[in-house]
Amino acid sequence: MTPILLLEFVVLAALWGASFLFMRLGAAEFGPVATAGLRVGIAALCLLPVFLKAAVWADFRARWRAILIVGLLNSGLPFLLFSFAVLHIPTGISAILNATVPLTGALVAWLWLKDRPGGSRVLGLVIGFIGVTLLVLGKSGVDARGLAVAGGHTMSLVAMGACLLATTCYGIAASFTKRFLSGVHPLASATGSQIGATLALALPTLWLWPANAPGTGAWGAIVALAVLCTSIAYILYFHLIERAGPARALTVTFMIPVFALIYGAAFLGETISVWMVICGVVIVCGTALSTGLVRVKALQRAA
Repeated sequence: MTPILLLEFVVLAALWGASFLFMRLGAAEFGPVATAGLRVGIAALCLLPVFLKAAVWADFRARWRAILIVGLLNSGLPFLLFSFAVLHIPTGISAILNATVPLTGALVAWLWLKDRPGGSRVLGLVIGFIGVTLLVLGKSGVDARGLAVAGGHTMSLVAMGACLLATTCYGIAASFTKRFLSGVHPLASATGSQIGATLALALPTLWLWPANAPGTGAWGAIVALAVLCTSIAYILYFHLIERAGPARALTVTFMIPVFALIYGAAFLGETISVWMVICGVVIVCGTALSTGLVRVKALQRAA
């Protein structure tokens, strides 16, 4: 990877890591629905100029129905769920759970597309979900037997469940894209998906618009979330896929929690516990195996 691509890689991880901070700042005044709705709406406006490229517009016109559906699965619902989650759990935990996206993607592909993983990838799925379980048990007020303990936080459980539901949406969207949108220009999918998410969230956003006018800080967080963490981040991501390949671009997932934990501690006063770091490492190791980025040769031969 060239120095310029490496810089783009780090910038992308920093932007996506910051999205959890901006969601927290925006949702505190706008609420989860309006935060998600504004995010995709502003991002769609920023990305619209890519339709001036004939190939992008042609691909969108040819597959617009499927692209709009992907928008709901890959942007609308996940952004809404994470905007809700960051109001109830630390942004760092949300980002760590977000790192399970390749895990859920591999599992959905296995169940839906019959893309059976090899031995190393199965081991990665098991390790990754063990890491998620340990994180949930350690941070939700639930003991190892799954029973609520004194002082347990129900909303923490619900919020972490929302994060995992969001990653499941990402996994379904990935398999849906592979099944119905193969060969479509990535910027057609990126822009069209934001339009689809905007259409899906427009009425809920209007219905649940905050009664009190949000301040300039909340508006700034929303604009940064939409422009920096969505539209610009998408362009960087697809540029990395084109120049460095999808496997290397995918490893950005590993760095996102690092930036999210740093931002949460620096700007929100969140605590970075040893347990969070350990669980995060377990999840990242499982993700590396489940995506095939790391392989155990003995298991590969056995498979």
